[in-house]
Amino acid sequence: MRLTKFVSLFFWLPVGMLNAQDYWLQKDTVNGPPKADASSFVIGNRAYIVAGTDEFEYKRKMYSYRADQDDWDDEVSLGGEQGAGLDRIGAVSFSLEIDGQTKGYVCMGQTQTIGFMDDLWEYDRNTEAWTQKANFIGAPRRESVSFVIENKAYVGTGNSAQGLTNDFYCYDPVFNTWTQISDFTGTPRQAAVAFSMDSYGFIGTGDDGTLRNDFWMYNPQIDQWIQKANFPGAARSGACGWSAFPVCYLGTGEDANHFFHKDLWEYNYYLNNWTQRANIPGPGRKNAIAFYLDGWGFIGTGYNNGTFLEDLWGYSGTAEVQNDLAQHLNICPNPSTDFIEIKFKLSAPNFEIFSSLGQKMNVPFIEQNGHWQIDIRTLESGTYFLVVKDNQIQQSAKFIKC
Repeated sequence: MRLTKFVSLFFWLPVGMLNAQDYWLQKDTVNGPPKADASSFVIGNRAYIVAGTDEFEYKRKMYSYRADQDDWDDEVSLGGEQGAGLDRIGAVSFSLEIDGQTKGYVCMGQTQTIGFMDDLWEYDRNTEAWTQKANFIGAPRRESVSFVIENKAYVGTGNSAQGLTNDFYCYDPVFNTWTQISDFTGTPRQAAVAFSMDSYGFIGTGDDGTLRNDFWMYNPQIDQWIQKANFPGAARSGACGWSAFPVCYLGTGEDANHFFHKDLWEYNYYLNNWTQRANIPGPGRKNAIAFYLDGWGFIGTGYNNGTFLEDLWGYSGTAEVQNDLAQHLNICPNPSTDFIEIKFKLSAPNFEIFSSLGQKMNVPFIEQNGHWQIDIRTLESGTYFLVVKDNQIQQSAKFIKC
């Protein structure tokens, strides 16, 4: 590989773009009765909501939503025509690819007759059929979390017959097999929130007997959990969220005072910090669904102090703005071995460099004729993030040290 001494970054940061979004719009009401504790996954241009409970009984019914049409359609119920008894709450769901096709999955939970489940079901959008797959190999449980990294699902935590859990497992859809990985380093818990960004998994909040606000990242390359910046909102359970790299969102849920929140918080992957965003205009809630579709985040259904909800809200967040800004952070060439050179027209820049694990690195910054050189010779080989701050503007760029 040919190595070049300098990596040049050219910055153009239009300030007006930074506040261009961060708003909610009410969308089409979810089909069926008002409900809570359902599951959701995305296949192509549709989001699916499965199961849950209304004020009378558990459900296995499924509905799909298209954002471009703002409309819900009825779909085949979990398990198909032979799925009697599969109505449930507290399941996890995710999407994976097999032979070039994306399929949806629903796993575990609680039925009206069985308190802790370990079954896994796969939905094929093309055939509109459900197929039972290999059972989860941990203790049957409900109120777990899941995230997807490189087309494998990671499932763990939750409430089992033996109590709260922190064990974790990886599901490979190609071989239809489960493998145990390192236990979640945080406390055993239920009703947490999880998502994935840039080949890492994230877990936050939940109930371990005390409501939590901690936040963790899983690195599958080293099978290790790393604690990140705590969620700054009230500790809670039954929250929901979604990811839209380079940020993810976490909000709603119930706190220790039985207050149902409607807040939304944005976590920045590069900066390891949180920013509060616009509240949901609808009522606060717990056990809602959340998904990311066509560049929008969505939160819908849920429970609030005796009331089951059927509304759906779409959030136009800051991820698109950040991605637009990132297009102006041209790193060329990349990788480098010894120096990074930065050219910009910012008034009072402040630079920080972080490792892929979020550790701040101490390296010298040298100004020369209006340009900055950053000496990276002491850094070990790997991926790093350069964070540039100038008053209220901050942006990040990734580079590789060889």
